[in-house]
Amino acid sequence: MGRLSGKTAVVTGGGTGIGRAAARRFIDEGAFVFIFGRRQEVLDATVADLGPNIRAVKGSVSDEADLDRLYAAVKAERGSLDIVFANAGAGSPLALGQITAAHIDDTFDTNVKGTIFTVQKALPLMGPGGSIILTGSSAGTTGAPALTAYSASKAAVRNLARSWAEDLKGTGIRVNVLSPGATATELAKEALGEEGQKAYGAMTPLQRMADPEEIGAVAAFLASPDSSFMTASEVAVDGGLAQL
Repeated sequence: MGRLSGKTAVVTGGGTGIGRAAARRFIDEGAFVFIFGRRQEVLDATVADLGPNIRAVKGSVSDEADLDRLYAAVKAERGSLDIVFANAGAGSPLALGQITAAHIDDTFDTNVKGTIFTVQKALPLMGPGGSIILTGSSAGTTGAPALTAYSASKAAVRNLARSWAEDLKGTGIRVNVLSPGATATELAKEALGEEGQKAYGAMTPLQRMADPEEIGAVAAFLASPDSSFMTASEVAVDGGLAQL
């Protein structure tokens, strides 16, 4: 019996990277998982890889109608929901002096508005013992060059957990933030190359980037009863990057 046996989970941004690693770990721990993302071919490949206890719904967290379809699918097949991993995120560099309104809108629509509605629309399906996990970032604490919008959006995500812990008093639902540092996802590897990965890894006391599976393991902890006395917390899984 795994720690998540019989639980139902939603993972946004679940087709690749941290989301996929978390979905795999949730399934290994006994959960039934719905992944949500924008690319059907990626979702299909993840479902084929992870087996029978996973479903995929295509859509964007910035589109409320897409989120409604996601939760309708969860309700139709499972009836209720125990875990929400609001992991979908976006960010691209644009230095101060070059920032545009469209750049801010794109970043905040996914990282802030998308996170808010991912959680708000899940609540009618959740009850006591439920766990909400938000993906933050070390950049939300430290800031980062040319990442004004992204860093600010992740700082906002950190505050959402604090506000929602108050809003959720008496419901038995917990909400926490998981804040990774540089993680060797497929996208990061492609964007950084081998030398870039070494450079980012060298910034941490552990001298390497995280493996997505390491982030997924912490997501499973926050989803499980092992973290039952945690809410409004931020768990840094950043190799010490934002801690020193």
